[in-house]
Amino acid sequence: MKKTDKLIKRCLWVPEGNLLYQKYHDREWGVPVYRDRKIFEFLVLESAQAGLSWLTVLRKRKNYKKAFFNFDPKKVAKLKASDLKRLMNNPGIIRNRLKIEATISNAKHFLEVKSEFGTFSKYIWGFVGGKPICNRRQKVSDIPAKTQKAEEISKALKERGFKFMGPTIIYAHMQATGMVNDHITNCFRYKDLVKLI
Repeated sequence: MKKTDKLIKRCLWVPEGNLLYQKYHDREWGVPVYRDRKIFEFLVLESAQAGLSWLTVLRKRKNYKKAFFNFDPKKVAKLKASDLKRLMNNPGIIRNRLKIEATISNAKHFLEVKSEFGTFSKYIWGFVGGKPICNRRQKVSDIPAKTQKAEEISKALKERGFKFMGPTIIYAHMQATGMVNDHITNCFRYKDLVKLI
């Protein structure tokens, strides 16, 4: 069965007919991510999203990958003021100075956490006991914008110097990287991801 088949039940927040969004929902959203670089990618993208739609970020994702060295935190952490000017002139990314500065700063803090815990993954997944939280959302309106756990993680990251990491952004990050399964129960991906737990 093709992923574009209208018989497939998806979470209702996925725009019908938008193949980019469908592909993201069907292949990535909610799949547990344990590789540091992939986690860093989502932190960069989620922080860039603040105040914007996720679709805006998805459309610019390839440009972010190129602009930020395939999301290599070591290379991003070394960016200088001259690089900031170049990035501010890059129409392929969201040209918000504070967000770009936060990406560079967050890369440095990401590496600090990695150095302390061995991997950033070990640190962030430690907040949920190393395995996804499997929710049973019946409808999209059941999905909260943030949770107490997201507030806890946000506070911990902010204390370590991370920026653009409020609880709403963190909860979106948890959903994207599979720390929580927030697919609604009649979505075809819900059961697929339950099997991964």
